[in-house]
Amino acid sequence: MVSQLQEVQLVVSLLDSEEKELISDGYHSFKELYEFRKMFNAALFNEWANIEPISSTKEDMYGKMTVMYNPVFGKQNKYNVHKSWKHYDGELCFGGGWFVVVAILPTGQITNHYKAEDWDLFKIPETEKALVEFDGHTSKDVLERLKNL
Repeated sequence: MVSQLQEVQLVVSLLDSEEKELISDGYHSFKELYEFRKMFNAALFNEWANIEPISSTKEDMYGKMTVMYNPVFGKQNKYNVHKSWKHYDGELCFGGGWFVVVAILPTGQITNHYKAEDWDLFKIPETEKALVEFDGHTSKDVLERLKNL
């Protein structure tokens, strides 16, 4: 038996991307919520890029030293935030036209991808490629890492 939620998901899957963006919870559309998320992310990463770390000798959750010194810009930032057109393996994000933003928190790394048009929103150090390999984190992991921060 198909649930109402499954029926709704089926209908949504048949919509084009512009129609999907207009879906609303009655207060905000998906498009608005993603725009809020992007702007909050940019504001937070920009702030972290301009704050000296409390301690540069902390170990991260993997027992490794968290690198907080950016060799490209020669300055420290709080959680080694950076952006790049390429993932750690040197491949362009999604084949091009996208970039990744990374923060290495004491609770684990967090990343997001954005379209090229949003590059200048993130006033953070740029690197040739992401400085760390993706650790496989999920959205749930990111929420938990931010909560525990």
